[in-house]
Amino acid sequence: MAEKVIRTIGVLTSGGDAPGMNAAIRAVVRTALGKGLKVRGIRRGYSGLLNEEIIDLSARDVSDTIQRGGTILLTARCEEMRTPEGQQKAAAICKKYGIDGLVVIGGDGSFKGAQKLSDFGVNTIGLPGTIDLDIACTEYTIGFDTAVNTAMEAIDKVRDTSTSHERCSVIEVMGRDAGYLALWCGIANGAEKILLPEEHDYDEAKIIADIKESRKRGKKHYIIINAEGIGDSMNMAKRIEKETGMETRATILGHMQRGGSPTAKDRVYASIMGSLAVDLLLEGKTNRVVGYKHGEYIDFDINEALAMQKGIPEYQYDIAKQLAI
Repeated sequence: MAEKVIRTIGVLTSGGDAPGMNAAIRAVVRTALGKGLKVRGIRRGYSGLLNEEIIDLSARDVSDTIQRGGTILLTARCEEMRTPEGQQKAAAICKKYGIDGLVVIGGDGSFKGAQKLSDFGVNTIGLPGTIDLDIACTEYTIGFDTAVNTAMEAIDKVRDTSTSHERCSVIEVMGRDAGYLALWCGIANGAEKILLPEEHDYDEAKIIADIKESRKRGKKHYIIINAEGIGDSMNMAKRIEKETGMETRATILGHMQRGGSPTAKDRVYASIMGSLAVDLLLEGKTNRVVGYKHGEYIDFDINEALAMQKGIPEYQYDIAKQLAI
């Protein structure tokens, strides 16, 4: 049975890091302390929880962190937390350290762990922290805005050299099985083609034909934004060069997209979400996920949130194709 009175709040970051996580941690710590609660930080996510890597956090501990990328609490993936034994052990450790409420910052996998802890009596609130923007219950996830701006700036630089050498560039962005980073970069960078895992009409022969036609019209370069969920960028570039005769290079932006100082949006939104998580715990809520929809910060039952499906907005993808002509 979950505790009704919250005296101590724990906070952890789990899964992939995302810019803005530190802003969320800072907000949890300072909001909780301001309301007379104790705060305990859990290092290295669920793995650290199971290994009892738990520290007390003060307001000073989160000073000078809001502008930093990554997560000061560190993060890790944890297979043991997927097992009933691991989940029960984690809940027992929370109780051992007097953690009445736990704020989990991460993605869907992290929320599944929070859901299980709630079943074992730990009050849990999830904050959506992922650069992939792939959490269905929310229009915003902590880190996406910074990641897409980082990728956009990198692609601008690749375009400069691609234009100078009259090349085709295949640029791969992150996102796992979600294409939101690719879609946004495709529109923001004026790409000729965007390849998304959500779209099933990907036809390399059509792309090659389009490149040949573009060259006949006098076009000097060609930019393809390729989502991580499709991948194979290096071989794709080789095939395109072989078929078109146009020098083609692949650039995989990789983990640079996770790093860097968070944007104002990621700092502000993450701060508000962190404070809201503390308020929800004090209201007696548990097994909830904080989200952002239609200009409002809201919360969902974790079970409901995990059951939601999210697809690429067709209208946005259609616009991307129209603007690429």
